[in-house]
Amino acid sequence: MTEQKFIETSKSFFLDSGYVKAFEKLGLTCFDALFSFNSGKDPGGSSLPQYRSRLEFKIAGPDKTLFLKRYNHPDTLTQIKNWFWHNTRKSMMSFDLDPTDDLARAGIKTPKTISYGEQWGVFLEKRSFIITEELPNAESLEQKLPDCFGDRSKTENLRQQRKFIERLGQFAKKFHDTDYRHRDFYLAHIFYSDDGTFYLIDLQRAFKPRILAERFRIKDIAQLYYSAPGSAFSKTDRLRLYKSYAGKRFLDGRDKAFIRKVVRKVKRIAKREIKHGRLVPFTN
Repeated sequence: MTEQKFIETSKSFFLDSGYVKAFEKLGLTCFDALFSFNSGKDPGGSSLPQYRSRLEFKIAGPDKTLFLKRYNHPDTLTQIKNWFWHNTRKSMMSFDLDPTDDLARAGIKTPKTISYGEQWGVFLEKRSFIITEELPNAESLEQKLPDCFGDRSKTENLRQQRKFIERLGQFAKKFHDTDYRHRDFYLAHIFYSDDGTFYLIDLQRAFKPRILAERFRIKDIAQLYYSAPGSAFSKTDRLRLYKSYAGKRFLDGRDKAFIRKVVRKVKRIAKREIKHGRLVPFTN
């Protein structure tokens, strides 16, 4: 595989060399053009603060669907909080870009970065952005579980379900072995492709905690538990998932204590979501 090469098309605006002509056709080679660009659609999802925006758009030559995240004058408090949690002063887009690159090197599949850039004032970030490529033949596990979850009465389906749950647990373990914590580790952010590949997206909040690493590990696993629909994942399936994550056939006292903490966190998430009138996936 050839190494990806980025070109600085204008000051602090970096673009994959293979996409320069496609971006030139759209006039997207500088900050002002990119931040006034709206020829696409909002990919949807949770509501965003005023300084953030998302856009899904298409290019030709190569024919690709891309996703743009823009950060326009994020407020001072948000920036300082990010610097604290990430233990470094960087732009908003860097908190997407850096984990994406780090995890890819560690063997965790992430979206391919096509373009990125940042502009700074004297001390605070002014604007930044990142553009990633649509994942190949993949959907979020929130939207679509593998076909084997369709008919649980078939022996072969049941066997494939268990194998999938085992691989999902191994994927979560491999991610946490990098010392990163996601903080939004829901099935909506875990994608699964037709060829059986797992991907992890929306890494803007992912970080390596200096303190409270175990607290954030519990939070990640609770979010995974919470978002796994009750119609597809039985209690036995959830236990099987944890055993795969822990790499154990039999659980000891530490495992059981960890599970109790996860379940308590799940209940707190559910209580908050019910309060806001939202459905709770694991009870569905």
